[in-house]
Amino acid sequence: MKCSQYYPVLMTNDVAGLSEFYQAHFRFRPLFESDWYVHLQSAEDESVNLAILDGDHATIPEVARGRASGLMINFEVEDVDGFFVELLNKGLPMLLELRDEPWGQRHFMTRDPAGVLIDIIKPIPPSAEFLAQFDAAALAS
Repeated sequence: MKCSQYYPVLMTNDVAGLSEFYQAHFRFRPLFESDWYVHLQSAEDESVNLAILDGDHATIPEVARGRASGLMINFEVEDVDGFFVELLNKGLPMLLELRDEPWGQRHFMTRDPAGVLIDIIKPIPPSAEFLAQFDAAALAS
């Protein structure tokens, strides 16, 4: 299989509200909008996409209808400290305060109105303990 694009689709009962959240706080813009589905694209990087779908829409098999649960999405950013302050000033809940992790991340976590966890990350050098667990190709980037 040759994949031409990959993006998460978040199921919710408030398509418009969740779309507005990602546009207001994470710099997405709509490429397609309807009352049951919105396709968003990062205003800063066209390869970063996210979709919002009414969890009760007829295209969802009945057994899978509902809303997002047990899901976390990650955004890697260049200025995690600045973005932390920006989202804090906008009143987003901080579930995990900004901190460094020994496995090579400086990050914080918030959540969207549907309850999806959002981990905002800047890669940093890992500790010696975790360095040995990385494939060499992962460290080259």
